[in-house]
Amino acid sequence: MSQQARWSDLAPRVLSGLAMAGIGAGAIWIGGWLFNGLICALGGLMIWEAARMAGARGAVSAGLLAAVALALALLLPGILVLPLLAAAALVGAGQAPRDKGLHVLFAFWILLGCYVTAQLRQEAGFGWMVWLVLVVVVSDVAGYFAGRMLGGPKFWPRVSPKKTWSGTLAGWVGAGFVGLLLAESLAAGAGLVAVSMLVGFAGQLGDIAESAIKRRCGVKDSSDLIPGHGGVLDRFDAMLGAAMMVMVLRLLSLMPGLQ
Repeated sequence: MSQQARWSDLAPRVLSGLAMAGIGAGAIWIGGWLFNGLICALGGLMIWEAARMAGARGAVSAGLLAAVALALALLLPGILVLPLLAAAALVGAGQAPRDKGLHVLFAFWILLGCYVTAQLRQEAGFGWMVWLVLVVVVSDVAGYFAGRMLGGPKFWPRVSPKKTWSGTLAGWVGAGFVGLLLAESLAAGAGLVAVSMLVGFAGQLGDIAESAIKRRCGVKDSSDLIPGHGGVLDRFDAMLGAAMMVMVLRLLSLMPGLQ
C-alpha cells in the first residue's frame, strides 16, 4: 500500500470526527432528554443500517420502530425494558431473508447497547460518560495510527483484514492511559486502568463483530452517512461493545468507584 493510499481517508475522517465530537460533547454535557433523544435517533439509524445490510423489508420502518422502542424503554419500568427491546429487534430484523436469528441478536445488541449508554449518563453522571467515550475514542485513534505506522501481523484477517496486532495493543495502552488520567477524578483508584483496558478491548470486539456481520452480508460499510467513517454503525460499534462490557462489570460489582 502506498503512503498516499494509507492515509487517504484521514482528512474526511478527522473532519467528521470533529463534527461528531462537538455534537456529542454538547449532548453529554446537557444530558437529560437531549442526550436520550440523540441516543434514540442513533439507535434508529443503526437499526435502519442493520436491516438494510440484512436485506430485510421495511428498513425505514424498522429504524423508526427501534427509536420509539428505545424512547419507551427509557421511560418505562426496568422490568419491561428487555421484552420491549427484544420485540423491536424481532420485528425489524426478523424480516431478513436469511440468518434471521443472527440478525435479531445483532439488532438486540444494538438496542441494548444504546439503552445501557443512556442509562450510564443518567445514573452515573457526566464524568463516567466522558470516561467511556474517551476510552473508546483514544483506543480507536491509537489503534488507527499505530496500525498504519507500524503495520505487522493481522489481528483477525478473516473478519477484519485491516486490524493489526500493533493497532490492537496500542488501543489497549490508550484505553489504560485514559483510566490512569481519570482515576482520581472519578474516585475509582488504580483499578480503573485495568477496567479501562478491558472496556477498550470490548470496544474493539464490538468493531470486529460488526465487521463480521458486514462480511456475512457482503457489504463494505453499513452506509455512507458519515464521510470517512462509513455508517453510524461503523462509527458506534465500538461504543456499543464498550457499553455492554460496562453493564456486565456493573452487574458483577467490578466497576471501581461505580456500582
